[in-house]
Amino acid sequence: MAARITIAVENTAQAYLELLRAMGVKYFFGNAGTDFASLIDAFAKFAAEGKTTPIPLQVPHEFCAVSMAHGYYLVTGEPPVVMVHTTVGTANALCGLINAARAHIPLILTAGRTPITEAGTLGSRDLLIHWAQESFDQGAMVREYVKWDYELRSFAQLETVVRRAFALAMSEPKGPVYLTLPREVLAEPHDVFSFEQNPGFSAAVSLPFPDPEQIEEIATLLAEAAEPLIITRTYGRNVGAVPALVALAESFAIPVIEYPFPAHVNFPAGHPLHLGFDPGVLLPRADVILVLDCDVPWIPSLHRPSDGARVVHLGTDPLQSRYPVWGFPVSRALVADTAVTVPLLSAALQKHRAGREAIIAQRFQRLAQEHEAQRARWRHEAEEAGRSATLTFEWISHCLDRLKDDEMIFVNEYDLSLRHIEFNTPGSYLGFSPAGGLGWGVGGALGVKLGAPEQTVISVVGDGTYLFSVPSACHLVSAMYHLPVLFVICNNGGWGATQAATRGLHPHGWAVRTEHFPFGRFAVQPAYEMFAQACGGYGEVVRHPRDLPDALRRALRVVREEQRQALVNVDCGNVRGFGVP
Repeated sequence: MAARITIAVENTAQAYLELLRAMGVKYFFGNAGTDFASLIDAFAKFAAEGKTTPIPLQVPHEFCAVSMAHGYYLVTGEPPVVMVHTTVGTANALCGLINAARAHIPLILTAGRTPITEAGTLGSRDLLIHWAQESFDQGAMVREYVKWDYELRSFAQLETVVRRAFALAMSEPKGPVYLTLPREVLAEPHDVFSFEQNPGFSAAVSLPFPDPEQIEEIATLLAEAAEPLIITRTYGRNVGAVPALVALAESFAIPVIEYPFPAHVNFPAGHPLHLGFDPGVLLPRADVILVLDCDVPWIPSLHRPSDGARVVHLGTDPLQSRYPVWGFPVSRALVADTAVTVPLLSAALQKHRAGREAIIAQRFQRLAQEHEAQRARWRHEAEEAGRSATLTFEWISHCLDRLKDDEMIFVNEYDLSLRHIEFNTPGSYLGFSPAGGLGWGVGGALGVKLGAPEQTVISVVGDGTYLFSVPSACHLVSAMYHLPVLFVICNNGGWGATQAATRGLHPHGWAVRTEHFPFGRFAVQPAYEMFAQACGGYGEVVRHPRDLPDALRRALRVVREEQRQALVNVDCGNVRGFGVP
């Protein structure tokens, strides 16, 4: 048992910050209200005493705060702490919380609580809003999207409750938790606080370990398959695990598909066994399909595996227990951490290689030819896009591919075409949550820059996505905390997803025939480049394909040399294509 230490404090709020500091929390993302009073005073005391962590980060909108925290975790692995103002702040944070929940981000979301008492206690109600903001069950607002929620009820339980919040958030499958902090409890006077001198964010919870017998059975299935296939989406969240997947694929010449929108570099895109981002061609001929960390391995209305295919799902929650409806075929479901399991699976496969070397070599050669033919088509697409009079997402991605280097991290929210920009380095690409809470890509990029300050961060978003991000808050945070990010807006004048859905459902309907899409197109085009300029950044609009490479280079120079944020508004007109990796 860890030794206990005792320190002098004046109230619960100070004790709370002392505990976070001892645990190793570096940043405290917040958007304050009247419930923050004791915490604001506690942070002021920390500053006077020279205590440098946690650093309070004032983020002027809750969605931006949660998105930043999300991005910060992706590059640091540290569970972020966010605090918002009672019910209304929680409501603003909810979209970001949904994103975090579906992306398995161990977010510690805290919120003040409307004062419980009407009079007689330090912190009692003294404003009109203290009646109107109270709800019967504040945690009910978020309960479907958190692993645990609780209200801190007394100083005596502070350490137990806070450590439990971190431990549950960080245990697999990871996810957000929610803790409310009543104003009276935070303000309650105390003289000392005793707690365990035990740094760290989680209890000693082991990773889910695979059943050895199932490993052997899956290895046998893969070895005996004529057309094995691997589909993944989030395996690369552990950057150190990517080489193990390469070794597994190479051991038996198994093609890898990243679908539908990879959230990480799961497998090097330039590898001959990388067969793209659509299972449509390979899926019908595959007889054994290994689904690694992928919640939706194909779209049943668009794709269909062969009737006799064996489908193996592997992950910490392979049956996606938090999804109300999920009807994919399951031959086997192995609950395990894939970073642990993939090397074990590779080892188990080795004993099956003898006598199959020629078959493996022939399959590898055939797949490598398919890979190269696929890439040749994609290069041709990019060349054709460059000759077009209109800017396209394909050309934007191609230009960024020519610009990128090993010091960059790309944050993508939909519009980066992965067919035309190649990512081979684990950790160099981060994608959005499958929940689709639009706007994450801007605040998320700021969090990535905060967590990886030595890297150049490039955020690629659409104009509709950008508007959802609360850009005024995001650009202000970039300026306030010196987080220079290059923002690239693929501006097609509206929400392409709604237009694409309408075209798909009603290809000969009124909207298509008349080219009239209510709710899909914007009637005006704001000068988005001026949003960044308003906060001291650089902004530029581009309207012709030939002008884009130089514009990107100018913006990159501002970010790297002048350490200022930059925004390139790429005017794509009304582009129909949307949502294709």
